[in-house]
Amino acid sequence: MLDMHMMLAITGVALVGGLIGLDRTAAGQFMISQPIVAAPLTGWLLGDAAAGLIIGAMLELIWVLDMPVGSFVPADATVSAVTATAVAVLTCPGGAPTAVLGFSVLLSAGTVPFTMMADTYMRTWNSRLVDMAQTAARDDAARRLSRAHLAGLCTFFLKSVVLYVLLLPAGLAAAALFLRSPAAVQVAMELFLKLLPLLGAALVVRRLSISSLDPFLLTGFITGGLAALILHIHAVMITTLTAVAGWMGVRYREQRR
Repeated sequence: MLDMHMMLAITGVALVGGLIGLDRTAAGQFMISQPIVAAPLTGWLLGDAAAGLIIGAMLELIWVLDMPVGSFVPADATVSAVTATAVAVLTCPGGAPTAVLGFSVLLSAGTVPFTMMADTYMRTWNSRLVDMAQTAARDDAARRLSRAHLAGLCTFFLKSVVLYVLLLPAGLAAAALFLRSPAAVQVAMELFLKLLPLLGAALVVRRLSISSLDPFLLTGFITGGLAALILHIHAVMITTLTAVAGWMGVRYREQRR
C-alpha cells in the first residue's frame, strides 16, 4: 500500500500541511489554517476538492468557536482536517464514498488528544527560547530574539510535519481495514457523517449560551421543511427564503424594541 507514489504524496501533504499549520498562531493568521479552507485546499492538491470541502465543513462546525486565546490551547483542527482529507482521498483516489469520508473524520477526531499534547510541548519549548534570549547580553539581545523567533517558527513547522508523517500512514492502514468491514458498519458511518452537522450546530448553540430557542429560527426551519415536502422547492431557494424570513423577523423584533 505504501509504494513510492504514496510516500511522495504523504511527504507532500506533510510539507504543505506544515506550512498551513503556521497560520494557526505562529505566523500570518490569515485563517488559511481553518478546516473549511485547509481541507478543500488539501483535497484540491490531491485531486478531490469535493471531499475536502465536505470534511472541512464538518470539522469547522465542531471547532469553529475554539480560539487560541490566552493560555488556552485549542484542538489542532488543521492537522485533523488535512489528515482526514488526505486519508479519504488517498484511500479512494477515484472519489471517496460517504462512508470513507465519515470514517476519516471520526479517525482524525480521535487524534486530537495526541496533537494537543504535541502542541502544548512545543509551546513550552518555545517559551524556553524566549528565556534564553532575554538572558543574553544587551548588545546581543536583538539578534538572539530574532533567532528565537525563527527557531519557534521552525519548531512549529517540524511539529506538524512529524505529526503528518506519523498519522497519515496509520490512517491509511486503518482506512484499508475499514473498507473490509461489514456493509452494516459502512452504512452506519454514512449515517454518522449525515448527522454530524446536527452535532456541530448543537455545539455552536451551547457555546454561544443560547438559553432559549429563537422563534424565528424555529419558524424558518419548519417553513423550509414544509416547502421541501409539499412544494418540492429547490434547496437553494429554501435556504434563501429561510434567511430572508429570519432577517425580516429580526428586523421586526428590533423595531419593536
